[in-house]
Amino acid sequence: MTPKFAVTTPMRAAETTTAPVFQVPEGACDTHFHVFEPGYPAVSDPLYTFPDATLDHYLRLTEVLGIDRMVLVQPTYYGTDNSLALDVLRKVGPRCRAVVQVEEDITDAELDGFHELGVRGIRLNLFARADEPIDEIIAYIRRMAARAKPRGWHLQFYSPGTVVRALLPFLADLEDTVVIDHMGYMLESDGLTDADFARLLAVLEHGNRWIKLSGPYRIAKDKPLASVSPLARALVAARPDRLVWGSDWPHLPDGQRDTGELLNLLPGWATDPQVLHQILVDGPNRLFFTD
Repeated sequence: MTPKFAVTTPMRAAETTTAPVFQVPEGACDTHFHVFEPGYPAVSDPLYTFPDATLDHYLRLTEVLGIDRMVLVQPTYYGTDNSLALDVLRKVGPRCRAVVQVEEDITDAELDGFHELGVRGIRLNLFARADEPIDEIIAYIRRMAARAKPRGWHLQFYSPGTVVRALLPFLADLEDTVVIDHMGYMLESDGLTDADFARLLAVLEHGNRWIKLSGPYRIAKDKPLASVSPLARALVAARPDRLVWGSDWPHLPDGQRDTGELLNLLPGWATDPQVLHQILVDGPNRLFFTD
């Protein structure tokens, strides 16, 4: 019988991570990492086994990579219990920000308290809503945008590419700030085409839509990571000022993946040091560190 969850492999030792092959700019930010600590309640049906991916391990990794700032993204493992994320913000301080996942009935006072600690966005798990009619998904997005906007937050879409594709006409006119994870997650195996990706690029031309250069292995699947380069270079050519980079550490369920190898893809996608600075420093400043 196949288990319903993935078995997470032990984390790669931070000291064995490949060092950057380029000059990582001062103030560089990893805008997408997760941590897991014992003692925090998980959802009843997690998608993977508990990872040994602690905050201390991640911070050692940032020292190897030259990452000065970071953004913790609430993983599906903890659902809408953001206790660990808030504790991380308290421990790390102002060089760390967070994106949380919340229930719709959360109070304004709770959200304001989150903001004081360093939360700057709400993650929408659209994988969990992928079977809903697109009009219902849009209504949900609008409701959550109404909670985010008064605090200057953005919405972060964790979404299959099929839902991203269906949302493109809506996103083209949306005034709220949206960040789409993992290069849009437009998988060929899910029926996404070059024309769909071109439409995503067109949506980036106007407004405040952002794409996260993260999880290239999610797009490559069984192909080499280099197979993702045409997509990443097209994004960089289109709107480098609307891109941020994220490690997606700890790369679940493959805890042995080399985060340094992933970071070193970036100068192949953005060959101009000024563009690298936009992606690693300026973009995160605008989304997470304006205050």
